[in-house]
Amino acid sequence: MIKILATDSLDPKGIEVLNKEEGIEVIVKPKPSPEELRHILKDCQGVIVRSETKLTEGIINSAPDLKVIGRAGVGVDNICLDAATRRGIIVMNTPQGNTTSTAEHTITLILALSRNISKADLSIRQGRWEKNKFVGIEISGKVLGVIGLGQVGGEVAKLARGLGMDVIGYDPYISSDKAKRLGVKMAELDIISQKADYITVHTPLTKETRHLINKDFLSRVKPGVRIINCARGGIVDETALYEALKDGKVAGAALDVYEKEPVTKSPLFELDNCLFTPHLGASTREAQTGVAVTVARQIIDFLKKGIIRNAVNFMSLPQDLEIKLRPYCQLNEKLGQLLTGLLQSHLSQVEVRYNGELTSFDTKPLTTGLLVGLLRPVMGETVNYINAHLLAKERGIEIIETKTNYLEDFANLITVVGKGSKEEWSLCGTIFGQDDPRIVRINGFHVDAVPKGSMLILVNDDRPGVIGDVGGLLGEKGVNIAGMTCGRKEKGKRAITVLNIDEPLSPDILNQVRSL
Repeated sequence: MIKILATDSLDPKGIEVLNKEEGIEVIVKPKPSPEELRHILKDCQGVIVRSETKLTEGIINSAPDLKVIGRAGVGVDNICLDAATRRGIIVMNTPQGNTTSTAEHTITLILALSRNISKADLSIRQGRWEKNKFVGIEISGKVLGVIGLGQVGGEVAKLARGLGMDVIGYDPYISSDKAKRLGVKMAELDIISQKADYITVHTPLTKETRHLINKDFLSRVKPGVRIINCARGGIVDETALYEALKDGKVAGAALDVYEKEPVTKSPLFELDNCLFTPHLGASTREAQTGVAVTVARQIIDFLKKGIIRNAVNFMSLPQDLEIKLRPYCQLNEKLGQLLTGLLQSHLSQVEVRYNGELTSFDTKPLTTGLLVGLLRPVMGETVNYINAHLLAKERGIEIIETKTNYLEDFANLITVVGKGSKEEWSLCGTIFGQDDPRIVRINGFHVDAVPKGSMLILVNDDRPGVIGDVGGLLGEKGVNIAGMTCGRKEKGKRAITVLNIDEPLSPDILNQVRSL
């Protein structure tokens, strides 16, 4: 008998789908404590959660029979992916289930903010008739800046155009063809800040997008702009937003998500030019039913038929090649992640070349790993080994894969060349021993770098004192250097230095490094 735990008040339709399946016992526990989770999951093969239940490393490791985790929604930040992956547990989400509901909620907040709906409602409930106090503005003809044009951002753009808005968008991984189909004119963040009357964000919350809307960004916005966030708390710096609202640079804001949830106290609540909802983006009957039914069917298909859909941590490798190729898949993820960090312009083409023994294998899983590494820093957990190729294609990224038996300095070598609209970077990586990934070349410079944790890469003049200056500055700021490698092609010309550091650098320290 297969046992599946359903938590977080999963919609009854999802429970119904599970109950109708023969050989499946469903345990319903809406808000289990950590102790209850550990006890129940000891005998379960599957669990379905929403956002409230936290599946920590300890809880996952206490479930010996667990094979699959289903997330009724998109974000999986409440699930320890590393622990699940190490245990061989598939983690699935439902990335498209909330699209329409979240997009409609965004448009609702834009309209409510523009017409002072909440303030007018409160006024009339208090027995006042203040018709002249709540004069609003039309949104038709106004410019909407959409940051992130994935499923939800694209739907918001479509709805906004239907209301007569001019839509400009920013997304470094969107193709010009898709932007054209959406009727969106692509622009850099600076242009959006200067031209948009409304700005709405629809990106995942990653290291790169945390506080994307910050003090610096808000200092450049068009006076009178209105900010909307129905994506993830933390993309908007709430302290910076408070100051911008208070001094009048930003005319209004509407928030559905917050840096800490649930939120019951905030300086923003003191301001009358803010509108708030308690994370309602996906809270429609249709969305809740849709994600519940979808995740239930995905769980059944996996446990009974071995079919995997919308997995966020799965790589498809033949069992006999698992030990051989998995380290190279992981290396490619690191190379892709590093390439995304290095490129400062729109990525248009990625070429990956395989040298040596790897050419005798099917390298598609390896290339998929590269794309996952490229896209996940920008798109978050919606990217997986199932959809990475499709997402790259939709964003107009050309993928070129070649193989050669020509042996260079290593038995196996992977070369990745990323071409942006203004620049090009090349990276070479290999595996030392059984599972020791290394970056051995960057833009032709020979290095020996471990792709792990936070990395600081410097392209500098080859002269005495450069490394000492950087090391001295980092030491002064309390930043520890865990490893270092240097490379040059010719004495006294250009050189490259790669540092592994124990923690990411703050923008202030990074600027001081640049000034050296």
